[in-house]
Amino acid sequence: MTIDALVAEIGSTTTVINAFDHLDTKEPVFLGQGQAPTTVEAGDVSQGLQEALGALRDNLGVSDLGWRKMLASSSAAGGLRMTVHGLVYDMTVRAAREACLGSGGVLQYVTSGKMRKSDVRKISELRPNIIFIAGGTDYGERDTALYNVELIMQNFPDIPLIYAGNVANHEDIADLGENYGVRVYITENVYPSLDELNILPARTLIHEVFQEHIVHSPGMGRIREIVDGAIMPTPGAVMEAAILLQDYLGDLLVMDIGGATTDLHSVAENNPHNVEYMVQGEPFAKRTVEGDLGVFVNRFHVYEHFLDSEKHQAGDLSLRLDHMPKIPRSSEDLALAELLASKAASIALERHVGCWTELYTVSGMQRFIKGKDLSAIKYAIGTGGALTRLPHGREILATALSQSKRKLLLPQEDVEVVLDHDYIMASLGVLSTTWPEAALRLLVHSLRLAK
Repeated sequence: MTIDALVAEIGSTTTVINAFDHLDTKEPVFLGQGQAPTTVEAGDVSQGLQEALGALRDNLGVSDLGWRKMLASSSAAGGLRMTVHGLVYDMTVRAAREACLGSGGVLQYVTSGKMRKSDVRKISELRPNIIFIAGGTDYGERDTALYNVELIMQNFPDIPLIYAGNVANHEDIADLGENYGVRVYITENVYPSLDELNILPARTLIHEVFQEHIVHSPGMGRIREIVDGAIMPTPGAVMEAAILLQDYLGDLLVMDIGGATTDLHSVAENNPHNVEYMVQGEPFAKRTVEGDLGVFVNRFHVYEHFLDSEKHQAGDLSLRLDHMPKIPRSSEDLALAELLASKAASIALERHVGCWTELYTVSGMQRFIKGKDLSAIKYAIGTGGALTRLPHGREILATALSQSKRKLLLPQEDVEVVLDHDYIMASLGVLSTTWPEAALRLLVHSLRLAK
């Protein structure tokens, strides 16, 4: 049996492989899925891929399976680890953070202003996959970014460096790279003028650099040998799918609860009724990643939030968490995973969404909005292993959206809550780079939308 494409999603706890066919027609088909634990601990994530492929063959009822293309995304072993360094935290640093998060990066460290020796030590400990430098509006302040770039080149010549700051520095930074023998990637400024975010060029470049330097998990080199095309960061793949879907459905939110992190992607314009109250620009496509919220790797961090706010529910959670499997199957383990997912969803949403803020001035109290306005989105989509595979995933997402936080700019009651039933959203984000029309049709079907 030969099919059009396989797409592997190599996560921190599980590896999933999805099979697709008839992608060049108006009726593309999702054939099935295989799943296995990710084998980071074994020192070779390709073992988990082979096990997932075996499970896929079993599920399809075939012993021989061929394919035209194999594509992949990965977030195993920390995914795309990045540090960000800019000039003013609320301006260029914030823009750089949005670019990195929107591309699927996991931010390990952020600085503003000229870097210090302590910052260098911290980066040395973290060993990120990419270092991202911004700073200065176009033709504005130049020295801070130049100083930081040279410091990074002196201390970390082997780590890919992306510069997305003041355009007036391009020639000097290229010269620094040549002098130090360091390859630096230069793109458009993420913050070219006050309150203007220009994130897409940097996000695209981050994907390209990630592909060139994908060395973050043992055995990934073997996977690279059998994969056609780029291996995308999984969160970046979800964002690509969300952007594709927003053009079809309208403004939306996507929540992805995984074993290690909880990611939120909102692709939306601001509510037109609230635009006059916005005090700073927000990206059209925004992602936040909560590195302390996951239902397996970070389950104890989620447990700590129960201790802080709901001690009566904490009970014997600590003992139960010690023996929790990667993939819950018993009713007790499923109930525990749902409890963790509910808490992660609520906290992650509160961190992602903007809010009303009050400021007292000489003219009296003024209200303004800080952060992303989600009050006008039409759809809320749940994806990831927790929301799509736990029995009450839709209810978990709906409950998080209905939390009574008066000042939060949450979606209205008429928001439609749907699930990525086939658990293929990340895979379709990857697939969309080759078959965009087929990816959209498959995504709409997975959401069980009548439209």
